[in-house]
Amino acid sequence: MRLVLLGLPGAGKGTQGERIAEKYGIPHISTGSIIRERIASGDSVGQEVDALISKGDLVPDGLVIKMVSERLSKPDCKKGWILDGFPRTVPQARALDLSLVKNGLDVQIAFDIRITQKEAIDRIAKRRMCSECGAVYHLEHYRAKGKGVCDSCGGDLYRRSDDTEETARKRLSVYMMQTHPVVHYYSLTGRLFSVDGVRAIQDVFVDIDHYLQRLVKNKSVGEAQ
Repeated sequence: MRLVLLGLPGAGKGTQGERIAEKYGIPHISTGSIIRERIASGDSVGQEVDALISKGDLVPDGLVIKMVSERLSKPDCKKGWILDGFPRTVPQARALDLSLVKNGLDVQIAFDIRITQKEAIDRIAKRRMCSECGAVYHLEHYRAKGKGVCDSCGGDLYRRSDDTEETARKRLSVYMMQTHPVVHYYSLTGRLFSVDGVRAIQDVFVDIDHYLQRLVKNKSVGEAQ
């Protein structure tokens, strides 16, 4: 099971990725986590990435693709994986396909979790993270509402510096220019499935899991929806 999660910032890709990972026992991999792991490893690639980020430079596509490919070759990815935050551009999507085909593999499904731009801005502006375990919450949707603490570990919740309405609008603009074309890339090859993300988390997951169960049963993907 080899999956890519797409959607506007705030669409819930991380939340759904975690649920898929838990049910099917495959790793949920974000570009951010790959970069952090490589920097922590202290190897030559990690040092190069750390130097770039420290200067405020973007990590080049070639280096990102190399790190992603190496991460997908690890033993925990043998049964499959979920990519969240990659590919961000059509060239990255093509490079991923070329890297996988060398081993007789491909991306089987790309999920586009659809929400409106208005909903995306609202979710980002009202998003909070746990300072202890990293859990993500919406101000209106968690059990300890009003207490400012994490439901899971009791850690304090905080607002990321880039989770503002102004920054959200900029991120949406970048997404539409750079990443939205990736949706069409996967659609053209019959691998895209879209789900309505403006619903309860469980309802969104039920739709996603419907396609995943078909994938497990048929060992193939049908036409794009």
